[in-house]
Amino acid sequence: MSLPATTSRQSAVCGVTRFGVWRAPTLRRPMTTQFEFSTFSPQYDPQQMEEVRTLLADRQLELDTRVEVFVLCRTKGRLIACGGLDRNVIKCVAVAPEFSGQSLSLRLGSELIALAATKGQFHLFLYSAPHNRELFCDWGFHPLVEVPGLVLLMENSPIEIRTYCDSLRSQRRPGARIACAVVNANPFTLGHRFLLEQAAGQCDWLHVFVVKENASKFPYSDRFALVAQGVEGISRLTLHEGSDYIISRATFPGYFLKDKVVIAHSWAGIDLLLFREYIAPALGITHRYVGTEPLDTVTNNYNADMRYWLQEAPAARAITFVEVPRASVDGSPISASAVRSLLAEGDFTAIEKLVPQSTLKFLQTKYAAARLAAAGAKRR
Repeated sequence: MSLPATTSRQSAVCGVTRFGVWRAPTLRRPMTTQFEFSTFSPQYDPQQMEEVRTLLADRQLELDTRVEVFVLCRTKGRLIACGGLDRNVIKCVAVAPEFSGQSLSLRLGSELIALAATKGQFHLFLYSAPHNRELFCDWGFHPLVEVPGLVLLMENSPIEIRTYCDSLRSQRRPGARIACAVVNANPFTLGHRFLLEQAAGQCDWLHVFVVKENASKFPYSDRFALVAQGVEGISRLTLHEGSDYIISRATFPGYFLKDKVVIAHSWAGIDLLLFREYIAPALGITHRYVGTEPLDTVTNNYNADMRYWLQEAPAARAITFVEVPRASVDGSPISASAVRSLLAEGDFTAIEKLVPQSTLKFLQTKYAAARLAAAGAKRR
């Protein structure tokens, strides 16, 4: 896939998206350099991957291994620009400095947007260092939130976030103390149930979001169904589907931040600033509940970041952060990871102590039969 080289003062670069036609500014002078665009998947071409890695390093960027496909631009065989797609997130954008004044970045942006469209991805996100804001505004992207001095999240629509918040606003509930909890539920446990019961009991209303990203053992459709069954009987609760705006692939800026501590802090900042500045005001949320995390260091650090970004960082109205002590069984904290480990061993007796009956029935139906079938196949 390639766009023709631009050779006229009247020519312009275009990209068609779900949100309308994006058109780059008309060029002020002819472009004589011949640019050749191509695409490739990283796993199939190690040699080109090394060229990409080198170009990114020259621009102080790191390669993100989750990129599924790259758009490359060459002139006379030399790689001078690249950009990657991780589903609906544009990453790893780099242009050799000597070509930065030839509107090459606009051509690259058009190619990436067109490639995303062929994959059915029309709602796009893009991460940038804050000083490149204007460059990517020319691509048709609009700023959402910024971790000052580190990372800026943008999307290719001026209205999508407002449309999403309008849909949430229609589900507002009255009350002075409106809470929120976000769960992955991989799978839903009695620990999740305890957290939600505590939050609902302390507040006028509780909004629960299920992480939509399919990066867990159990697919989103199963996890959402388990949460829906698991919260039955808890009053004053609304269950919401997840979105790209809550703990998703689109809220991880680590591809161009080298310091791993900074990566985690910035990821938390992007995710939580989106929540604080858009989602919480739409629903009137005043408190966010989480369970304590005595076992997993990453999640425990995220909880600490959550307290900062929700309560202390300069932004819109502060959200009160509430940590609920984790529910335990036989002296050990209940965790979804423990359930997954027991499931691998086929120990449903132990699992029964950790999950609601709805989760247990699901696991027995879906996984016990599979284990029996596999055991039978081995005996044959």
